[in-house]
Amino acid sequence: MARSKISASLLAAVLAGMTLAGCSSLENNDADKKNLDRFTAEEIYKRGEYELENSDEPEDAVFYFSEVERLYPYSEWAKRALIMQAYASHRAKDYEVARASAQRFIDTYPGDEDAAYAQYLLALSYYDQIDEVGRDQGLTFQALQSLREVIERYPDSEYARSAILKFDLAFDHLAAKEMEIGRYYLKRGHYAASISRFRVVVEEFQTTTQTPEALMRLVEAYLALGLYPEAQTAGAILGHNYQSSPFYRDAYRQLRGQGLEADVTGDSWLTTVYRQTVQGEWL
Repeated sequence: MARSKISASLLAAVLAGMTLAGCSSLENNDADKKNLDRFTAEEIYKRGEYELENSDEPEDAVFYFSEVERLYPYSEWAKRALIMQAYASHRAKDYEVARASAQRFIDTYPGDEDAAYAQYLLALSYYDQIDEVGRDQGLTFQALQSLREVIERYPDSEYARSAILKFDLAFDHLAAKEMEIGRYYLKRGHYAASISRFRVVVEEFQTTTQTPEALMRLVEAYLALGLYPEAQTAGAILGHNYQSSPFYRDAYRQLRGQGLEADVTGDSWLTTVYRQTVQGEWL
């Protein structure tokens, strides 16, 4: 998964404050952590910057940024510390805290220039938890929803393009999950169950990389059931849209093995898909 990046304005602020942070009288020890009210918001914030850039434990930076927010809740430093708390928490892979901090920033400062970055961080906190296909897909749905927020609410921001790319990858991830289940059923001869999964991919995830294989598996499943018109139509869609795909060659071989051609026949849901995707008849 791609790592998040700090926004340009925040990064400039971090670099500008590094020298001061290194010279601050605030040290990273238990005594000072218990007596932070002796220091200004700026001093605590800059210590957080210093820990973020020089420590292998982003949790220390999170602590200082959260203390700025706690001790000086209505200051400009508190606003800056809140977005940095979200960023540092994400780096620490404490995704729940990252989400909470980012959402709090969005709710409190919706018109701020860093609101787009906060929304992007919130989306990343879901996206970076998407693991192998076999896991529960709840996080994938949440990632898609949050990425869509970035794309729709901040289309001109520097994060919109990255959000679009990640949205496509997450969308493909959901389709891959359907394919995994469909292949499981197909291998065990549960053809009707497998067809329902491959149909979801063809109808709802047409733009993903999973569609060619889904069509080929439909050919395989329908042939096994003796439903030749459906198998031929699936092959026709595959041949028209993905003729150079190895999945088409496999589907063509299976059809020829039964003395059939890839052709649109009958009147099934696949016929409707053909009319829509090949002939453009959406109405």
